[in-house]
Amino acid sequence: MIAEERKPQTTYDIAQIMGGLYGDGIIGLKGAFSREWAQQLGEDIAVLYEAALKRPGGAVGRGPKRHYVEIHPEGIRGFVELCTHPWVVAVCEAVLGPGYKIVEIGFDVPNPGAVPQPWHRDFPAPDDTLVGRRLNSLAFNLTTVDVTEEMGPFEVAPGTQWDLPEGFEHGMFPPKSLYPRYERKAQQKMPQMGDISARSALTIHRGTANTSDIPRPALVLGVDAPTANNAERHDLQVTRAYYEALPESLRQHLTCRVVDKLEPIVQAHTIEGLMMGEA
Repeated sequence: MIAEERKPQTTYDIAQIMGGLYGDGIIGLKGAFSREWAQQLGEDIAVLYEAALKRPGGAVGRGPKRHYVEIHPEGIRGFVELCTHPWVVAVCEAVLGPGYKIVEIGFDVPNPGAVPQPWHRDFPAPDDTLVGRRLNSLAFNLTTVDVTEEMGPFEVAPGTQWDLPEGFEHGMFPPKSLYPRYERKAQQKMPQMGDISARSALTIHRGTANTSDIPRPALVLGVDAPTANNAERHDLQVTRAYYEALPESLRQHLTCRVVDKLEPIVQAHTIEGLMMGEA
């Protein structure tokens, strides 16, 4: 298997992980997976995306020419390798604690012609963050292509995971009066195949315009601390045979339904404010 060919580092600097996610709100690991592994992921996503677009409720809009698709873990060949990667485990344990729970797997696709999104959070900040100043969830992202400036790279305003949501529409969309501050802080991320990042979904961010002729798919893995409730927005399912074949070290971190037959996922986490793009 491809995953057996790589020899990932197994120890990581916890202070660096904590400092990055509590500071900028985003960190990354270059070359976490082989390019072949990322290419295989891209092949799986292409098949799932085509099927989702044909199914009512299979893909949800994230703005013009953009979609999000929630998937079943067994729909991609690299799910176990992803979730058990030593860096992923180290980041989850450091920030979310040993009882962390995997609650979401899906992918975003900004297609050619996608326009800039408004600055936003993926969901309202919880009391754990607003009052307790703790991060209780993380999103991991992996690209299936080598990202260029023309592909509409992800843009983030570091440190804004701690901003109070004063005047934020739905607790997620800051007023346009704050845009100049975000634009001054903005960093565009251009990962290559095999790279992985972890971020707080509360850090203010947006997708930029994809002026290329190439889609930019990115896998999303959502993970919660025991105090978070993001599982309510998702429907992680695995078949009984698949679940029983998983390593016990992974099973104990899955918040999922174990079913005899996988059911089509109707995405529940719509973000209405993204549908029109940036005004």
